[in-house]
Amino acid sequence: MTIRIFLVDDQSLVRAGFRMVLEAQPDMTVVGEAGDGADALRQLRDTEADLVVMDIRMPVLDGVSATERLTAIPGGPKVLVLTTFDTDEDAFAALRAGASGFLLKSVPPEELLAAIRVVAAGEAVVAPRVTKALLDRFAGQLGPQSASASDARLSLLTDRESEVMLLVAQGLSNAEIAERLFVAEATVKTHIGRILTKLELRDRVQAVILAYESGLIRPAG
Repeated sequence: MTIRIFLVDDQSLVRAGFRMVLEAQPDMTVVGEAGDGADALRQLRDTEADLVVMDIRMPVLDGVSATERLTAIPGGPKVLVLTTFDTDEDAFAALRAGASGFLLKSVPPEELLAAIRVVAAGEAVVAPRVTKALLDRFAGQLGPQSASASDARLSLLTDRESEVMLLVAQGLSNAEIAERLFVAEATVKTHIGRILTKLELRDRVQAVILAYESGLIRPAG
């Protein structure tokens, strides 16, 4: 299956560089590009894309606002956010807005390509410890839910699923969780799939955010 990618960045040279790298892949094609979030939203009404590679800082409409509108569309494209700083509060805001992950613009091409394939496959980008670091830094922005609501939601999980949820929230990869629990990695993937379904979450990034909102995980001091 060919992954249809839409590029959004206010620098045409950056878009040209990304397009060159992506178009060289046999399983990827760039279906369009825009220099700001508003133009991207207009084009994506008529352009079918599986994934949007989204810049954060742009004129007219920034990447966070564009991400929030895109991810609110049922069946809409997934969003992978690119940012200049790994501690940028805007990147954190993009995760809350619905992005499936984020990367630094300085990542090697192979890391960008791997992230695109992971997100297109329906998972969050594989950077759990970076996500956790952002949440630790900006957890103060999280609006805590009531204890009863949080408990009711998490009580849907079995003991094993709760254990897996905690390890996901601590930033462990599937392989690391499998090693910790002495189970196969495929078993971990099954547990995570059930957790996401029960809690009505899109991906593991949302699971980490819920863990903070519910008090399952506390920000690092």
